[in-house]
Amino acid sequence: MNLTTFAGWENFYVIVGSSAGALIGLQFVVITLVAERLPPSPETTDAFATPSVIHFAVVLLLSALVSAPWTGIVVVALLWGLVGLSGIVYTIVVARRLRTQTQYKPVFEDWLCHVHLPFAAYAILVGSAFVARSYTRKVLFCVGASALLLLFVGIHNAWDAATYVIAQGRRKSTGN
Repeated sequence: MNLTTFAGWENFYVIVGSSAGALIGLQFVVITLVAERLPPSPETTDAFATPSVIHFAVVLLLSALVSAPWTGIVVVALLWGLVGLSGIVYTIVVARRLRTQTQYKPVFEDWLCHVHLPFAAYAILVGSAFVARSYTRKVLFCVGASALLLLFVGIHNAWDAATYVIAQGRRKSTGN
């Protein structure tokens, strides 16, 4: 394996990493603005808002890791495997937070986008780390797919949270 293996991925990770970085900043702006309309409880913020920022940060981290000038796949695969393992643990924490928060009853879509899809993305990272030496080209597609999945899940969850807060704010202002 040489640097040319990663070379084809530079533009992909520049785009994905930049998007994740911008969305992290936007998430902070949105949280600040909506907090004035409908102050969220810490338990719902931990269950619904924080995971989006974490997923965006993981995409940014993966973009930096894979874009670094590695001379081989072993070290970077170990690192993205550790990121995936940490993500699995964090997803389990998020699932517990979804169950224990009391402000909102999660529906199927919430479980899918806050637990199941992120868990799958992180599991793909872990699994791909184990076979990176044997299937380098295919594994890089798996890492890219995981990054995209986390990016889209984060976008979905951020949008879902923003629209929920707006709807709740309207209900409060109309007295419904």
